[in-house]
This record gives sequence, structure tokens and C-alpha cells, in this order.
Amino acid sequence: MDNQKEKVFKILNALNIEYQSINHPAVFTAEEGLNLNISQYGDMCKSLFLSDAQGKRHFLVVLYQDKKADLKSIQKQLGCTRLSFASEERLFKYLHLQKGEVTPLGIINDPDAFVEVVLDKDLAGKNKLGVHPNDNTATVWISFDALKKIIGQNGNMLHFVTI
Repeated sequence: MDNQKEKVFKILNALNIEYQSINHPAVFTAEEGLNLNISQYGDMCKSLFLSDAQGKRHFLVVLYQDKKADLKSIQKQLGCTRLSFASEERLFKYLHLQKGEVTPLGIINDPDAFVEVVLDKDLAGKNKLGVHPNDNTATVWISFDALKKIIGQNGNMLHFVTI
């Protein structure tokens, strides 16, 4: 498989997106991410890969690292059936990512734009959001507008919710 990080940087460069990247030890949870002490660079995000009750719709939910996601509230705002965490098999099938690597940049591995991206409205307008570049040994800092540009370029449906 292609080096996931390199693929991300190639797309960021092709879209003329300004970014900063920091390498660090692998992190598998938002809590571990907090222990890296890199939040001085910007606002750290966490991403959740969810599916509806029938497994027909899949969502990549992005929010501030320290927020708790109320799945019932998100479900209501999206107008879908009960949400739950999607399996590791589905994560790999649709985004080619492993557990601990979930990131909004995973959509670059979703050429059919099958996964719907859900962004917390509180992220809007931020200049430096920290997300994994499809590899949990690094954090890349990009703006909210850059993230929207990447999602739009890939063609994934985009939702904004209050979390």
C-alpha cells in the first residue's frame, strides 16, 4: 500500500493547502493525543467512524479532542437511524485506515465518496486544526477551510452539526 502520509502531503500540495506537520509517537486515542503536549500549535481534533443501524450509511465525525460526542443528538441532526461505532473491517474497507488512525483526511482513500463527513460547527473558521495524516505517528495542522476544500474536492457529502 502507498505510504499514507506521503499520499496526504501530495494532495495537500496539489491543492495548494498550507500545512504544518509534526511527527510523534503513535497515539491510538484522543486521551493519548492530549499527552503529546502539542496543542500549542492549534486545536486538536478527534474523529469517529460511525454507521447507522442498517450499516448502509457511514459517517466520519470530527470534533474538538476534548468534546464528548452525543450520538443520539448527532443522529437526530442527521436524520438517520441509531448510530454506533463502525467495525474495524468497515473502517478499512471504506477508508483504508486502522483503528487509531481515524481522521477526516481518510476520505482521500474513499474515491466513491461513500462516507459522509460530519463536522462540529464549533470548528468553523479555525486556522489550525490538528488531525492525523492517515497515520497516527504524526499530526498535520490545516485550516477549517482547507479541510472543507479537501472534502469538497473528494466529493463526500458534508454535514455540520452542533456537538
